[in-house]
Amino acid sequence: MWKPAERIKYKPQPGKKPDVAEAASALMFTPVKLGPIALEQRTWVPAMVPWRSNEDGFVTDHVLDWYERFAKGQPGAIVIEATGIRDIPSGPLLRIGDDRFIPGLRELAEVVRTASRGKTRLLIQVIDFLTIRRRPPPAKYFARFLTITDEHRKRLDAHDWSEERIRTYLAQLPDSGLDEILTTAELEALRMGYKERVTDLHLPHVRNLPRVLPDLFAQATRRAREAGIDGVELHYAHAYTMASFLSATNNRPDGYGGTRQNRIRLPLEVFQRIRHVVGEDYCVGCRFLSDECIEGGSAIDDAKYFAVEFAQVGMDFLSLSRGGKFDDAKQPQIGWAAYPYTGRSGYECMPGYISDEAGPFGRNVEPVAQIKGAINAAGYEIPVVVIGGIHGFQQAESLLREGKADIIGAARQSLADPDWFRKIKLGKGGQIRVCEYTNYCEGLDQKHKQVTCQLWDRLQLDDFNVKLSRDGRRRLIAPEWKED
Repeated sequence: MWKPAERIKYKPQPGKKPDVAEAASALMFTPVKLGPIALEQRTWVPAMVPWRSNEDGFVTDHVLDWYERFAKGQPGAIVIEATGIRDIPSGPLLRIGDDRFIPGLRELAEVVRTASRGKTRLLIQVIDFLTIRRRPPPAKYFARFLTITDEHRKRLDAHDWSEERIRTYLAQLPDSGLDEILTTAELEALRMGYKERVTDLHLPHVRNLPRVLPDLFAQATRRAREAGIDGVELHYAHAYTMASFLSATNNRPDGYGGTRQNRIRLPLEVFQRIRHVVGEDYCVGCRFLSDECIEGGSAIDDAKYFAVEFAQVGMDFLSLSRGGKFDDAKQPQIGWAAYPYTGRSGYECMPGYISDEAGPFGRNVEPVAQIKGAINAAGYEIPVVVIGGIHGFQQAESLLREGKADIIGAARQSLADPDWFRKIKLGKGGQIRVCEYTNYCEGLDQKHKQVTCQLWDRLQLDDFNVKLSRDGRRRLIAPEWKED
């Protein structure tokens, strides 16, 4: 993963731990409305992909255990991991692309409701993504995947060569020679792995995305509602389809790319279709980027524009992330797929304890504050969730009191200690297991391993009640907290 050149090492600074009286008067533990629903407190566990589903995309016992553990900490809201809206194989990721997934999601909603004693609202993040393939061995790429064209023959002056001879010749060329023969897309497929883009209009299914996606998202939202889930978070962030439409790199000439107005057109059409299907009384918001953090990408001025547009059409909340793009991802190993959190934009999304002068904590705070300011200046009061390196009461409470955000989201800190919000509320802040931002969890995610935290995944492994990872070396769920 990319790291800043300064390589300054930081330790977490959670600051003052409030007593019960101070916590009782904190904005952090006051209600907030998200359109038709209300959170009991302004604490939020964002979507994290823990690799607990199965190849069929169903809710498993491990999925239930994962969300039950967070629910025991009684945060204001938990967002279920990115869940695919298409009914297609996508590895051990949750899916919501067919009605057969509703029973499992209904059970998940019931588990969270019971474990939190009704104090936690449950939302689900719904996502679409285009095809991405693993980086192939060069010999396999030239033997099976490369389509030999007349342009290749022309550049090689090989008009009378057999296709097999051309493939064999190309497989023996050095990189410098391939640069002269293959197209940019072909070189990427060889060196990074094949990846579709929303600008690949030569592909019919990509060209038709604006006609297909609104109803796919709407039907996914309908299923979420039928499953008893309290709301939906539309995944308009990072390296995936909807974020790619919003990106300044999107130059589609069909009215869905180029200007900001065109780039936001499909995200708005998706939301409007959802409202048509499920009505106004169901909670629907989105997660998008304060800054793509890539060359030529969308920046904060774009985010301000998008935020006001989302507020104007009636979204119920906005959750802001940053970075996490394929555009600057590092070259993967052969047999691995490109991972959008390995470049500088990935670092901005999940900064680690080795950082620059700005440090890893709260890098998204000021951009979010500016975006919230633009929303409020336009006359809207839509709740804004701030996420990114927040791990202490002082930092969180100050953001709320200064009006920089309305809700505090914490992913890695909640993974380190699912009870940390509750411990603060009860005046037990000294018992919090504080995230060290080593990105151990991110490393597991990159390898598609079941995500855990190094602060607890080797504890009490001999307890017969503890469920272990597939390799039997790590516990899958944080230890239970026993209140004094």
